[in-house]
Amino acid sequence: MNKIAFTNDLTVLLRGSRTLLVVATARTWKKRRFPCVLSEKLRGLAIDLARDVGPGDNGNVQSTLTGGTAPRRLAAGVLPDQVSRHNSPARAEAVRAIMSRLGADTRGKTAVLLVLEDAAHLTPAANAVGRALPLFSLRASTKPTTVQIAAVDTGGRAVRWTRAVKETVAANREAARLVDTPPTDLDPAALAREAKALLRGITGVRVREFVGPALLANKLGGIHAVGRCAVSKPRLLQATFSPRGAKKHVALVGKGITYDTGGLNIKTGSRMSGMKGDMGGAAAVLGAFRVLASSGCKHKLSLVLCIAENAIGPAAYKPDDVVVFHSGKTVEINNTDAEGRLLLADGVSWAARKLKADVVIDAATLTGAQGISTGYLHAAVVSNEEELETLLLESGRASGDLCHPLPFAPEFYRREFRSEIADLKNSVANRKNAQSSCAAIFVYEHIADAGVRWGHVDLASPARPRERGTGFGVALLAEAVRRL
Repeated sequence: MNKIAFTNDLTVLLRGSRTLLVVATARTWKKRRFPCVLSEKLRGLAIDLARDVGPGDNGNVQSTLTGGTAPRRLAAGVLPDQVSRHNSPARAEAVRAIMSRLGADTRGKTAVLLVLEDAAHLTPAANAVGRALPLFSLRASTKPTTVQIAAVDTGGRAVRWTRAVKETVAANREAARLVDTPPTDLDPAALAREAKALLRGITGVRVREFVGPALLANKLGGIHAVGRCAVSKPRLLQATFSPRGAKKHVALVGKGITYDTGGLNIKTGSRMSGMKGDMGGAAAVLGAFRVLASSGCKHKLSLVLCIAENAIGPAAYKPDDVVVFHSGKTVEINNTDAEGRLLLADGVSWAARKLKADVVIDAATLTGAQGISTGYLHAAVVSNEEELETLLLESGRASGDLCHPLPFAPEFYRREFRSEIADLKNSVANRKNAQSSCAAIFVYEHIADAGVRWGHVDLASPARPRERGTGFGVALLAEAVRRL
């Protein structure tokens, strides 16, 4: 396990460190600009190292032995001076890439010194370091490591750690751990237990859970249908945080499919592998809720985790079934592998109608088409309000969890779900017609008449772009709620 610690004292940072990584932009690495916060020897060696490293498009790193002086190993991480307007000015992905290439020293403490051009870059930069150091491992040879981080500005002044920053890094890593956990170890009941454990002890948080038949009793037919044949029962887990004087009520809704076989429309070939990560949206909203509730939030918050395993068995829901949802709408099933939207439809309706939220933001690993639409580093955003859409995009650049908008045009996409016998079908007629936008519109149809501000974040690719979970969405959603 990689343990992360924080300090504002550079003496403490260097004490006992076997490796020191210093990260700064190329222009900061100039001899006259680099802050005098290290010993003359270390500073000179680091600047010489950086001189030979081109930042490339996405950062670079080079290391050397220091010749017996502590720390034994010194590394210079060089960030590009300029980034495009759809990147984060904190260069979070470049920080992550540098930390990933270097890795944690398995024989001793690794110290990371972030030299920031703007103090506002602290959260995304620190989160990027944490993202490169995943918590989950079942390797027999795994050795515990310690990584300690400090940050200074270009003038050498300490950039202070706040509880919100520390909580964001911790919650992001926990979200990634959940995504990495094998599905038999993280079935619906286990995910609910994990959620309760992560929220336990936070003042003012109350948790309720609706399991199995209780879903039908509360008109949550979509969640129940998807998960009813799995060994572990489907459920809705609800948490609330109500600070005094709150004027807005924000609900975070997450898709928590702990494993997705595709149902009776079973996934074929290699398409099922990796579906343990189909609860990445639930992990993201859980992490964001924990950050906000534990570090202080001016709004009333609700968390709605829609949890199920899309399994196969005699009781599985079937193509041609018609399901009644919390919204009152009926849906004809034409693809059991388009199940996430069924959970979200119930979840957003519950948040809007039952919990009376003013703003509803859902997050989900909803469509494979998201990666085609916006790539592996930008989540897709769809919203019924331009102001909320813009807020999410700006929060993405500020937090390092990047996103990009997709069209919100119900009048163009509603026809894709036309059914002869029900209000909607659950999957599109034409898979080439803006699949990710269409999936979002299906969810929106269940709250279109509820009068709420709604934002949707499809993070299918950013949540698990390679073989590991990233915790994507925790920082984005926490930042967005703060800005509301």
